[in-house]
Amino acid sequence: MSIGAYYKSADWKTEKHVPVIDCPDAFAPDAFIDITVTIGKEIPHPNTVEHHIRWVNLFFISDKGVATDLARVEFNAHGEGPGFTASKATVAVKLTGPGTLIATSYCNIHGLWESSKTIS
Repeated sequence: MSIGAYYKSADWKTEKHVPVIDCPDAFAPDAFIDITVTIGKEIPHPNTVEHHIRWVNLFFISDKGVATDLARVEFNAHGEGPGFTASKATVAVKLTGPGTLIATSYCNIHGLWESSKTIS
């Protein structure tokens, strides 16, 4: 059994759980670029104690097949106190060559979601 079988994916314009990766399609090697991952970009995802996004992970798979865990962001405030976190994270990364970004997220009700974006 593989955890990959449990990840769902869909068109982010019609499904509020899909992580959306925003960054340049191309970059200069060894230069930092900002990568933003948003869950609920087109259709807002609820952010309540009962229904929320818990975390987002960002990975990079180089064209040479090397996987790198770039970032993990946890969203911990969903209304149980005086603050709320948005299901959006921006990280600055430096990549040495082309490959594929993969974003994964977890909804406490609807499970695991993923999306990808190829960059050069």
